[in-house]
Amino acid sequence: MKINPDRIKKILCIKPRGIGDIVLSTIILDNLHLHFPNAKIDYLTEHFAKTALMNNPLINKVLTMHKTELPLKVALRIRKEKYDLIIDLWSNPRSAQITFFSGARFRVGYAYRGRKYAYNILGTSGKGKVHSAEHNLELLKPLGIHTFSKNIHYYLGDIERLFADEYFSNNKLNDQIVFGIIPAGGWDSKRCDKIKWVEICKDSIKNFNCKILVLWGPGDESDAEFIKNNLGDDCLLAPKSTLEQMAALISKCNVVIANDSGPMHISAALKVPTLGIFGPTNPKAHRPYSSNSDYVIKEDLFCIICNKLICPYQHECMTELDVNVVTGKIKVLLNEKN
Repeated sequence: MKINPDRIKKILCIKPRGIGDIVLSTIILDNLHLHFPNAKIDYLTEHFAKTALMNNPLINKVLTMHKTELPLKVALRIRKEKYDLIIDLWSNPRSAQITFFSGARFRVGYAYRGRKYAYNILGTSGKGKVHSAEHNLELLKPLGIHTFSKNIHYYLGDIERLFADEYFSNNKLNDQIVFGIIPAGGWDSKRCDKIKWVEICKDSIKNFNCKILVLWGPGDESDAEFIKNNLGDDCLLAPKSTLEQMAALISKCNVVIANDSGPMHISAALKVPTLGIFGPTNPKAHRPYSSNSDYVIKEDLFCIICNKLICPYQHECMTELDVNVVTGKIKVLLNEKN
């Protein structure tokens, strides 16, 4: 189907959830703006995930929905916006229904079984073959959009910047080398063991003369306090903060070490040197997506990249991770930054 780019005035991108997934989906924005110069681009996401997008100058407006809201009810709200083009970056049964009833003339989605009815422009899924960020670019190909940018985006608000600036100033961190560590993880199996975190941090302190800043969110309290209590004065426990405030603290770190998580992807989007710790998930598809980032994984383990939410063994992918490998990767990241 041929589309005149000059006649597209309003575009809606749908990505309901997953903070990291939403951040990775912003890889399409630069390319959309170049191809559709007259278009305003909106996003549809769930309420809790709005923070991943709300400061983004590339996005005109963020629409939200409840997780349990009926798709038809959401679609009726969208119809009032009169979108010319909808790109369903999620393409699950629910988002397919929303797209189908949206009233948009052009509807783009993946050619997944049972969902093709919703779209009149189909993209071929590259899922599992490319990084998750680049998977989103597959939906631009049938639109004839050339990929000139592979940047992902996350933008900080002024209030959050001030919060981070004051925290670093009050704790005399501005003249220090600061390593941010993020023990968060959506799955239990993704979370590096707290004892291993202590080993990694002690080795980093010895090799880089750095301060450790533990960045934590809901559910991370126990691990964060354990790490702090075992590192003493060389470690600071970040204050209770919102996701946006955590992102601002991340932006001031020299290096961030993180489990596979949403904050890891935010760190990469902020162009902070980021090292991802992987075990049950495939780093080739989910690693931090930036040129100054890397990952570590115990590749020789028989059960590695198991995709299990809970480890059925002894979590060897984390407990047997070689700290020297972590340190070596950090040295490379710091050298590249300098």
